[in-house]
Amino acid sequence: MHWILIGAATAAFGVACFFEMVAGGDGTMHADPLVDRGRYLVTIGGCNDCHTPGYAAKAGDVPEDRWLTGDTLGFSGPWGTTYPVNLRRLLGTMSEEEWVRFARHAQSRPPMPWFNLRAMTERDLRAIHRYVRSLPPDDRRVPAFVPPGTEPATAHIVMTPRQPRRR
Repeated sequence: MHWILIGAATAAFGVACFFEMVAGGDGTMHADPLVDRGRYLVTIGGCNDCHTPGYAAKAGDVPEDRWLTGDTLGFSGPWGTTYPVNLRRLLGTMSEEEWVRFARHAQSRPPMPWFNLRAMTERDLRAIHRYVRSLPPDDRRVPAFVPPGTEPATAHIVMTPRQPRRR
């Protein structure tokens, strides 16, 4: 009987250790460790700063179920006005392979640092895809690109480079 109890305790400990290893930082269970890696990369990579409404203004205090849904706050400069895309919508239309190819060849208008995507490892790109796909689907649309010389109809941050005044 004593050996049965020891065996049961050992099995329970093993199960607890397994769940500890696959539990996300938010307490949710992820069978795929790349999901947690993707969450980490999205967080430290600053993706939420633009792609999550209000994230920067609230110092990151936005519930995770609202992350990466795009924004109607535009960024205006000599290139026109761009809007952060809804990454849930975009990646929801792509397989992991398609996302890796897309990221490898990405080129976009400011302020998107597309060159950072190109510099990521394939494993990190796959982790981001898996993380974004683990979030609830969201088909919210963002405004379309506004060409240079056209006033945007939404709030926007003006990012026009200026030379310093000569004294």
